[in-house]
Amino acid sequence: MNWPEKVTIKEVGPRDGLQNEKVIIPAQSKMEWIDQLSDTGLSYIEVTSFVHPKWIPQLSDAALVAKGIKRKPGITYAALVPNQRGLESALAANIDDISVFMSSSETHNLKNINKSISDTFPILKDVIRTAANSGKTVRGYVSTVFGCPYEGEVSTDQVFRVCDQLFEYGIDEVSLGDTIGVASPRQVALFLEQAVKRYDMSQIALHFHDTRGMALANILESLNYGIDTFDSSLGGLGGCPYAPGASGNVATDDLVHMLHKMGIHTGINPEKLMKAAAMVQSFLEKPLPSHQMAVNNAQ
Repeated sequence: MNWPEKVTIKEVGPRDGLQNEKVIIPAQSKMEWIDQLSDTGLSYIEVTSFVHPKWIPQLSDAALVAKGIKRKPGITYAALVPNQRGLESALAANIDDISVFMSSSETHNLKNINKSISDTFPILKDVIRTAANSGKTVRGYVSTVFGCPYEGEVSTDQVFRVCDQLFEYGIDEVSLGDTIGVASPRQVALFLEQAVKRYDMSQIALHFHDTRGMALANILESLNYGIDTFDSSLGGLGGCPYAPGASGNVATDDLVHMLHKMGIHTGINPEKLMKAAAMVQSFLEKPLPSHQMAVNNAQ
């Protein structure tokens, strides 16, 4: 076992978690929740997405939220942007870290972005370079790495082709997503055995969904390959609007519980994290799906 001493958890609940919820939380409530997340010890919070409100109405208040939160020193506040217009809005809101996104499978990319992979590259190239020239760090989400809801298995070569191009454009980190939660520890191991020969693992994050209850097992396997950065969503919120059947992200509270039990540091206070989970649960008026929240709600 070659586990890291410390793991960085990137909280994506305010964006990836809320974008798939039917209930639209008011901007003021979102700001209160993000402010509470800022008090948990998290070092990275993805606060919103500057996509057109037509596509993600739940996040139509992106600029208001990004400008209204109380920022704490040492925390990176990130947002997702689809194009130059979204980038301009994110820069105006003083977002620290710009996230771009695309899929490794052609059909999901068409459904999600309404463009082919080849047509997406030049758009992201401009966003990445403009963001970098503006002094921002840039990360890229690559979806459907371990399986596509439309095409099934996605070849490792295809994933690497997308990652190679993004790194060539100057991206700082790539987050590899199991968008529909189909990965197994064996599949993760086979993929990472090839990835470690090609990339610096400090530039790779993993983004697992828990559709089939495999997310924590996949993270455990990933730790053995030097991965020490994972995306997660408090309470297990989330899903993908363009991936039928995809349920929530791996739950931040479950991930923190597992890592702390293993003696791996996260810098996160579990008690404060649960308070933040209870807050967003009250806003949504439904139980959150994480194991920690099930225990908390039963007490």
